[in-house]
Parts: sequence; C-alpha cells; structure tokens
Amino acid sequence: MAAILPVADLAHADESQTVLTVTKLGRVKKTSIAEYKRPLRKGKFGLTIREDDEILTACITSGEDDIFLVTKNGKSIRFPESDVRVMGRLAAGVRGITLEDDDEVVGAVVLKGDDSILTVTENGYGKRTAVAEYRRQKRGGKGVMAINTSERNGKVVGVLQVIDDDQVMLIANSGKVIRMPMDTIRIIGRNTQGVRLINLDEGEKVVGLSILARESELEEDEPVEDDS
Repeated sequence: MAAILPVADLAHADESQTVLTVTKLGRVKKTSIAEYKRPLRKGKFGLTIREDDEILTACITSGEDDIFLVTKNGKSIRFPESDVRVMGRLAAGVRGITLEDDDEVVGAVVLKGDDSILTVTENGYGKRTAVAEYRRQKRGGKGVMAINTSERNGKVVGVLQVIDDDQVMLIANSGKVIRMPMDTIRIIGRNTQGVRLINLDEGEKVVGLSILARESELEEDEPVEDDS
C-alpha cells in the first residue's frame, strides 16, 4: 500500500479534480477522479509501472496546483500541474524530475498557498523554507538543491508543506516518536544545511514524518461504549 486518499463521494466527485501518482523514479501521472467512479472489489489499475520502479504516493489535485518533488539526495523541483496532461488509468505517466543514477524521489507535495516547506533528513536534521524560495520550473528538469545531504545530515526521508500552527510527528526506525510544533522552527533560506530536529541514539534513523490533524479539522470525540 502506497497511499490512501479520502474522497467524500465518488459518484458526485468534482470531475475537475485529478489523482496525481508519483513514482520513486520520478514519473508523474494525472488521471481524472471520474475514472475511479465504479470501483471493483479486486481494485483497478491506476498506473502502468516499470519493473524497477514503484509508486511512492498519490495525491488529489484541483487542476490549478503546483507540484513539489524532493529526492533522497536533496534535489527538488516545483512545476505547475498543467505541465502534466490528464491520462487514462493504464498510462505510464511522464517524467517529473530528471534523476542522477543513484537518486530517487522520496517526497511529493501538492502545494496549497505560500506556506513553508519542511524537509527532513535521516540523521534528524531538517529545515523550513518559504515556498517562494523554490521557483517554478518546467516539468522534467534536474531541479535545485533543497537541502545539503552531508555526512551530518544524511539522506532526505520526506517533505511536508506546513504552517506555524502545525505539529509534525517524526518517527525513528527504533519506534521513537517526537511531536514537534512548527512555530519553534524558524524559516531559513534554501541554501542552508538546516538544524537538528530530533536527538537520535547510535544506529537510529528517521524513517517517516506526518502532520497531526489541526484542531479545527478534528470533530468532537464520540463517547465509546463499553461492551464488557
């Protein structure tokens, strides 16, 4: 399983919306959400994929968004989703970013507004950078450096778009989890190494990150009945 997307009602879905699929080798594809209106119990193919590639994630887009990809070696690219035409479910997609031989995509964000981008590395370092620091480019380019993957930092593990009110969970391979308010991390320039976000023990690596639901998005908890 690579991604789960919440959709209120496929039968009445906004047909201007698309499902954007991103692979580790930098392929991107947009498919109309209407293509998934008649789900099958055994599922539907959403992408034709090479044997040496795999799906990284999938996102819902409005048709007017910008796409941001980041690689494990710290490269990034921002391009308008209009550079990716809508294709059928069985299409293989197009090149989103040109990768070096030893690189792969590790994060993808559908940009909403001009909030900051949080980039996190495996050794517990990271940084927040204004979206405006990443200029729009043509799809398929080599991109620009998002963060230096030095020996100190290690490789990039993921990227999120965040605001000051967000709280992000960083997850280590040992099971250690830290909850981090974004208003404690100042926004710095793109050409910087970043700061320490989490203290790791020897052998520990950051393997994931996720935004916690904002209070405004949480519904009031329902009482739980005791079946005992």
